[in-house]
Amino acid sequence: MCSRVWFVTDRRIHQEYPQVQILRALKERCVEEDVEFRSLLMDQIVLTISEGNLGLRVEQEVVTSYPQVAVVRVPTPWVQSDSDITVLRHLEKMGCRLINRPQAILNCVNKFWTFQELAGHGVPLPDTFSYGGHDNFRKMIDEAEPLGYPVVVKNARGHRGKAVFLARDKHHLSDLCHLIRHDAPYLFQEYVKESHGRDVRVVLVGGRVIGSMQRCSTDGRMQSNCSLGGVGMMCPLSEQGKQLATQVSNILGMDVCGIDLLQLDDGSFVVCEANANVGFIAFDQACGMDVAGIVADYALSLLPGRPLITRKMSLLSVVSSSSEPEVCCGPEGPPGAGVSLSGGGIGIGGGGGGGAEAACNMSVGSTSSESDPELAEPTPPRQASDPELPELGGLLEGLAEPPGYNFNTLLANEIKLLTE
Repeated sequence: MCSRVWFVTDRRIHQEYPQVQILRALKERCVEEDVEFRSLLMDQIVLTISEGNLGLRVEQEVVTSYPQVAVVRVPTPWVQSDSDITVLRHLEKMGCRLINRPQAILNCVNKFWTFQELAGHGVPLPDTFSYGGHDNFRKMIDEAEPLGYPVVVKNARGHRGKAVFLARDKHHLSDLCHLIRHDAPYLFQEYVKESHGRDVRVVLVGGRVIGSMQRCSTDGRMQSNCSLGGVGMMCPLSEQGKQLATQVSNILGMDVCGIDLLQLDDGSFVVCEANANVGFIAFDQACGMDVAGIVADYALSLLPGRPLITRKMSLLSVVSSSSEPEVCCGPEGPPGAGVSLSGGGIGIGGGGGGGAEAACNMSVGSTSSESDPELAEPTPPRQASDPELPELGGLLEGLAEPPGYNFNTLLANEIKLLTE
């Protein structure tokens, strides 16, 4: 049986960096591995039930070759259960392995839903209150007093650090009531003072940590999102941080995700947020990685009967491991942080030269749950076209070449060692 992989994304975000890079990587890997590939926009898919059987149509044609694996990129702040999730459920019911699955995406659509899933599992979380309905914000000012002040207030469906603010006292909150949008509930959260203006973004693929980056605010604000002007730099992560990020990813059922951690004075972490549609412009640049390539390798590893690719994905443990000191950098970042190559593996952490190159300003990209279309993207010339998505014509012009990390080279070295 021919192996088939699909890439499914949303028209609103398909021209942004993460989606373009994943599309590139999937097409390359599928050509190399002789896998049938197709890319589709969500609104091109028509769902059918004919004679009691599930089916698909695309542009008035019946689909006869269904995907075994599909990589999904949907804009989580705007995901609709009656449309987007319905498409993904349909594919899943037809036996397709989705990355990420519908339930995992839903777990991260609403920030309070995320905490509901994590509660009861021993995961360190800031105390958090929320409410039902969309217009009970004023009532919550009294209800949330046990959290103390200042208190963090977030729109449950906010993204890119927007609709988040720090209320200094009860009067401040009352004054803001008339400015609050009621399209989604808000949550009130304990303020972690020692992590003000900085957090750690951990990216995981297939349940393995592939790298971590510290983000720091440059203007004194609480949010450290690069989309708001924050800067990012590669940061070695303690074992507790790795285990916590992995635990969160597993509980939420995510294949590809970004976990944001807040660091306490004693070096331990608490969970801030989880992102099912993680952006990685800044992450790629700060960590010298090709997240899209790793995602593509993972997708092919899920195809039935492909032990070589499975071995390929097992090497991600090499990527996520590091012999460097198991502490996360402070606000100034680690001195001389870099990517070291040794023994066919990749170590992420301090040591060696190249740290200066890693400590670059990441304000051009977004590492929040969505890429920001208003942000400037890398400018070195590159050209490509995709006949399956005519809207992408010329899109890759102006995007940077993928970073130097090459999973295929790593795999070749490991296979050579295994067969000698």
